[in-house]
Amino acid sequence: MADNDEGPTAVASLLSAYAGRDAARHRLLWTLDARLARLVASTTEPMIGQIRLAWWSDALTDESGVKGRGEPLVDALREAGIAPPTGLSDWLDGWESLIGEPDLVGYAVGRGGGLFRSLAGEDDVPDWLIDAGAVWALWDLSGHVSDVATASQAVAMGRDRLLSGQPHWPRKWRPMRIAYTLACHDIMRGRPAPHGLTLRLYMRLVRTALMAR
Repeated sequence: MADNDEGPTAVASLLSAYAGRDAARHRLLWTLDARLARLVASTTEPMIGQIRLAWWSDALTDESGVKGRGEPLVDALREAGIAPPTGLSDWLDGWESLIGEPDLVGYAVGRGGGLFRSLAGEDDVPDWLIDAGAVWALWDLSGHVSDVATASQAVAMGRDRLLSGQPHWPRKWRPMRIAYTLACHDIMRGRPAPHGLTLRLYMRLVRTALMAR
């Protein structure tokens, strides 16, 4: 299954489907994450990338609803009542950490932790959920960077951040639990994430979802 250039990745679309009545909200948040990923990937001048990320921050936090009006994703997030999403500042900071000299720790905690907090839709979440998001973000990055050394570093850092014990995942956090479990499978084996939704990853996702009810 190919990724959609205008929406969330194929994996994110499947994860959203397990959010039940929250599926539409999850899909919008994953769409925003995919948009930010493309923004960072296409940035060649750090200052330009920072300006573009600042635009998203300004648009999504504008209480007047004027900034960013007419941008379909901004309008959709506002209509859904999730502008700004919970955890947006950390989320954007995480993506900014990849611009210029990469800061993988800042990226992992910011992007992964901010995204998982946004998906949870709660300001007050346990530290382990942020850590789980960081592990997932490192795994995801390992499947998208062309530099083998960076991919290996991301996997090693993810292994060091794996959760200890078995935290209680609320049922409504099922999509994040599935995402984290998928990441753990590869990270514990020292493997980077596959690039895109392979048949093997799809089957693992379905099995994980059945066990994470």
